[in-house]
Amino acid sequence: MKLELGRCLLMDRLDEANMTIDQLAQNLLLRPERLIDLAENKRIMSLKIALSIADTIGCEVGELYETLPFPHLTFRPLEQNSLL
Repeated sequence: MKLELGRCLLMDRLDEANMTIDQLAQNLLLRPERLIDLAENKRIMSLKIALSIADTIGCEVGELYETLPFPHLTFRPLEQNSLL
């Protein structure tokens, strides 16, 4: 099933890990502003960053975002007479 990303759960995961954005940034050698942008859904984290964050704070990559079912598109077959 195709999924869509919901809101970023980075702040929730940091709370669970008793870690601040500044501590995470220092561990990953990133600017805190970049992590704040991710947490506020201003940017979507790359897989590389997501893997690093998950490893550092002890969670699964899939726990960094809400996932929502992708809206189903309904395709109707063309009617035979519609082409004439």
